[in-house]
Amino acid sequence: MDKTHPLALPGKPRPYVIAHRGNQVACPENTVAAFKRALTEGADILETDVHVTADGAFMCIHDATVDRTTNGSGQIAEMTLKEVKALSAACRRPGFEAERIPTVAEAAALITNNAAIALELKTDSFLETTVCQRLIAELEETGVRNRTIFLSFSLNRLRALREMAPDIPIGWITMSRLWPLGEPQLLGPVWPLLLINPLYVRLAHAHGQLVCPLDPTPESRLRLYQWLGCDALLTNDPGKTIRALKRRHTPCP
Repeated sequence: MDKTHPLALPGKPRPYVIAHRGNQVACPENTVAAFKRALTEGADILETDVHVTADGAFMCIHDATVDRTTNGSGQIAEMTLKEVKALSAACRRPGFEAERIPTVAEAAALITNNAAIALELKTDSFLETTVCQRLIAELEETGVRNRTIFLSFSLNRLRALREMAPDIPIGWITMSRLWPLGEPQLLGPVWPLLLINPLYVRLAHAHGQLVCPLDPTPESRLRLYQWLGCDALLTNDPGKTIRALKRRHTPCP
């Protein structure tokens, strides 16, 4: 990300395309297969969810349990990394049985210089100083600290990480607030809020904030988002969204 804005991606046109859990239409969500597919299709930012295992590993999974997306059961917070890695993350989809729940480090290893990664903090473990410090250290070690954004519905989780790493931008997701909140660099209002308050994006821009509507199937509303001036689009199917934008892209190697 360059110095123009904490979330600016050099050489990338806006609206940026954010792959929601990778390409979860073509592949099981939050898997290496889904991440690779999204990046190959030209996604600008890879979005994934983060939970913490009992032994402190950062895992890319949306739910607090493994029940829905794997062939196992149980709470992530009560399992070890070894136990989680023993499960298939195929989400009951044939042909993906070998997929496993990736660690944040494994997802970060896929990010090249022309892409970024957005980590949605799914647990209050991220209110703990030591957990925040370990995550930041892992991002530093994998070389993606300067291409990371923290996301959450919880301002407290975002604040805890920002206190440890003020250089890493934060994005706040909301289902109800009609007016931009001043703290985050990125705002993610659920999309009907932009219909209720069509000035939302303009007001955010006046404070130097970017806006990405919470809408994982944005294609039917692309013209609205472009007219409003939205800076990024969340999508379950990055390839479809990129085609709808009529954008040429250079796939990540």
